[in-house]
Amino acid sequence: MCTNYRPTRSDQFARFTEFPEPRFEYPAETYKDYLAPILRLTAGEPSTDGATFAMVPRRRIPPGVKVFETMNARTETVEEKRSYSGAWKRQQLCLIPCESIFEPSYETVKPVRWRIEMASHRPFAIAGLWRAWEDPDGVSLSFTMLTLNADGHPLMKRFHRPGDEKR
Repeated sequence: MCTNYRPTRSDQFARFTEFPEPRFEYPAETYKDYLAPILRLTAGEPSTDGATFAMVPRRRIPPGVKVFETMNARTETVEEKRSYSGAWKRQQLCLIPCESIFEPSYETVKPVRWRIEMASHRPFAIAGLWRAWEDPDGVSLSFTMLTLNADGHPLMKRFHRPGDEKR
């Protein structure tokens, strides 16, 4: 499951999509709780918005509640899980523009960080869900990546700890 990726650089948006270029700064690599662009339709119009990576950002987890990870949502159970079901039922779908994702390979016992990208080096997009949060100064957005089981995929089955599900 991807917990780190490289979003599409704003200067590459014109080559990649007809969605507007982001009008905000974001880091070259995205981790949990980092701001990154998502592509979605707002009132039927294409929109490129800044959102926090993780459906439930850490700052939204109440004190005393065990921290849980929401950067990835299993497509098989997305409609059942409380963190995702509302956005799923409202069809709050988005695309997550990126240049590469990073996954750990344990083929040499110790984890080795691999960068996975298109052979052409062109940007691509990952399916996602987004949600809105009310803030004192307006609305903020967060998002999650939708994942599939990849145990049988020739490349993706090589990542994550032995015995762990491959997604």
